[in-house]
Parts: sequence; C-alpha cells; structure tokens
Amino acid sequence: MNDATCYSYCDTPIGRLLLTAQGGALTAIYFARHQEGLPKSEWRRDATALERAALQATAEQLQTYFAGERTTFEVPLDLQGTPFERRVWKALLGIPFGETVSYRDIAERIGQPKACRAVGLANGRNPVPIIVPCHRVIGSNGTLTGYGGGLEIKERLLVLEGIELPKKRRRQQPAAQLF
Repeated sequence: MNDATCYSYCDTPIGRLLLTAQGGALTAIYFARHQEGLPKSEWRRDATALERAALQATAEQLQTYFAGERTTFEVPLDLQGTPFERRVWKALLGIPFGETVSYRDIAERIGQPKACRAVGLANGRNPVPIIVPCHRVIGSNGTLTGYGGGLEIKERLLVLEGIELPKKRRRQQPAAQLF
C-alpha cells in the first residue's frame, strides 16, 4: 500500500474543501477553517492512478450532493481511529439522508447508551465529514450542537437535505444566505 498522502481541492457552496487519499481510498476532508497548518509540504499533489480515482470520485460525488442529485456516497474510505471511533463512524453511515438522530441515539445503536459524550467526541473526530454524515447528529433537545465546519455549515447541510429546522433547533444567530 502506498503510504504517501495525496491531496486535491474541491470547491463547494460551503467553501473549498481539501481532500486527502492514500492507497486509493479517501482518508480526510478538511473544511477551509482547518486547512491552516496541515503538513501539505509532506503530501503530494501528483497522485497515483488509485489516489487520483478516489479524489476525483469524491469531488464528483460532493458536487452532485451539493446539486441535490445525490443522497449517498460510494467512495472507498480508509478511516483511522480508535475501535470506538470507528464504531461510531459506522453508525453515522446508517443515518439516512434527510434525517437526524441524537448523540444518545448513536450511543444506543453502538450498545453503549451512557456514552453520549464519548459519541460526541468521536463525532467531532470524524475525518470525512459530509460523507460520514456527522452533520445529521443533533442534541437530544433538537438543537444544533457542535460541528467541525461550524454550526452555519451544519445548518446549511441539513437544509440542503430537506430537514426543516424549527426555531428551537436553529442556531441562535440567523445563517448566512443558504446555497
């Protein structure tokens, strides 16, 4: 397996995303606000055919998602994390497009109903947001809670998926223009 990290960018309505791949599988998606300080000097832009295919497929699928033409993703993933984090991320993949669940729901799905906080931490460490839909996880009281890309982006993704956010679920401040 090729152990060099290859990268490319994908322009989206929520900003420029940085995509990384290794060995033909997507390894990470970084929002614009998290791209500063990454070890890009150690990464390669000249991907092998396998990495190029994974990066291109990811970019194309993200574009069709943002165009409202895609509800699931089919890209190979290489998710590095603890066994607990990987269980949480697998549970996130089971949240259907256009639906939300709570951290408690995820904790129950993985058989650890008291692990809500740990689920929240694992959710926040999700290396491939959007594809592994951590934006679909909300507070038990229906409010939008933390998101690596920021709550405005979380709200925009949920609205894109047709989730109507009642006032009590919305962030405190109004979102900037949606798409």
